[in-house]
Amino acid sequence: MTSLTEKNYRADSQSAVGKTVKGSAKHRKVIDITYRNNDESDYTEQIEALEQAFRYADYQHCYWTEPEQSLLYGTPLYEQATADQKRALNHLYWVIQNNNTAASEVNTIIYNQVTAGVFETLSGYDKLCDELTLETDQEYHHIHAFQKVGHRTRTALLGRKGFGWTGKDNKEAPTSRVSNWFARSQDTVLQFLAKHMLKPGEYLVSNYLKELEAQGKFAPTPTQGSGGRAASPTVLKFFTSNWGSSPFLACQYYAMRYVSNGLLKSQEHPRSRYFKKLEKAGEPIPIPTAISHYHFLDESFHTTISLIVGRDMYRDFAKPTVYERAIANWAVYLAQRNVICYHSGLSTGLPARCFRNDVSFMEFIYRLLQSPVFELSDQDARHWMEKSFCAEHEGFHVAKRYQKGFVTDFRQFFGQIDYLWPINREMRLIDVENTVDAGLRRSRAAFQEFSESVAV
Repeated sequence: MTSLTEKNYRADSQSAVGKTVKGSAKHRKVIDITYRNNDESDYTEQIEALEQAFRYADYQHCYWTEPEQSLLYGTPLYEQATADQKRALNHLYWVIQNNNTAASEVNTIIYNQVTAGVFETLSGYDKLCDELTLETDQEYHHIHAFQKVGHRTRTALLGRKGFGWTGKDNKEAPTSRVSNWFARSQDTVLQFLAKHMLKPGEYLVSNYLKELEAQGKFAPTPTQGSGGRAASPTVLKFFTSNWGSSPFLACQYYAMRYVSNGLLKSQEHPRSRYFKKLEKAGEPIPIPTAISHYHFLDESFHTTISLIVGRDMYRDFAKPTVYERAIANWAVYLAQRNVICYHSGLSTGLPARCFRNDVSFMEFIYRLLQSPVFELSDQDARHWMEKSFCAEHEGFHVAKRYQKGFVTDFRQFFGQIDYLWPINREMRLIDVENTVDAGLRRSRAAFQEFSESVAV
């Protein structure tokens, strides 16, 4: 089963909220076929079975993807590592990348429900709502598989605690009556603002948000993954109120989701190719490799939905107001600055990045080098880190190649969206040149900051 070839479908006409749109037949057909194919596939079931069968000891002596998708690939330290250490770096990179993927899929679970709560109030979008419900169920299975394989892998390699390798950006703070009152008041103000800034008669409250309010619960706010990185919790609450209040803005969320889809594709497509290479050669396929392959196939359906809804379906509705255009452009601007540019960074010499900043990543590497994987002393760990982060190596060039791929994809996608300002339509915040020299300067600065923090 394969997902649909992406084509540029465009609606012929627009309509007021709640009316079926005749001109949208082409992309409705794409959504219907995508849902049917996704529903009939068994990729999620295969992922679940693979997760249950995984034991790290069975797959510790083989690579799970190409060597270039390994921690510290191309650095002097990597070149001096033993075969077992290189495989461990390959496995840990898989774990870290998929921890980040799982965090982003939590965002998808939240916003699929927020936006489906808008679409289900409209006529003619039943299949889209069915697809979003199916996706949400699939994401729970994906997250569980990544977490289980990740936990077993890092426990085997790093020990029981894994020394806090995730580098989470936020910790839950204790709640109080005052904080609850403030959060509830904030939600009310944001909903009021969205309601009164939209056209009379076109304000819709997502059924999902209505249900939360009836239960006395707050609107969900991502703190990790692409969503958590894009903006502060307060700003994300504001976007949630808007994505759950307008058909146009509900569609616009899927342009944002396409960013996560594209970044994931840049990582998982090579893993899927590795799966096919092993399969063609008749070689055993490690379970993590197979999970990545089937997850890539599952997510191809999700990517098609993001593309069609985010790029085309918004034309089903009345042209956006000045307010809606401003909200949509602000969201894309933040995605450029805080998500795409972040993953475009070359300062760690990785194909993509999953820690909140380079210093946090270096702190993780420092502990990794002193773990049972390498067993280096403090002095030796710093020595090898300086050689690996402060001098040009192949890892920087690998990272640049990955960056070029997803930047090209994003420019093609956003270039077709007519409501965007030029700074967003042309992705002007993204430094296409993003040279190795510039990355090396950032890496040296980060290493200096790391060294000072360790010395304290």
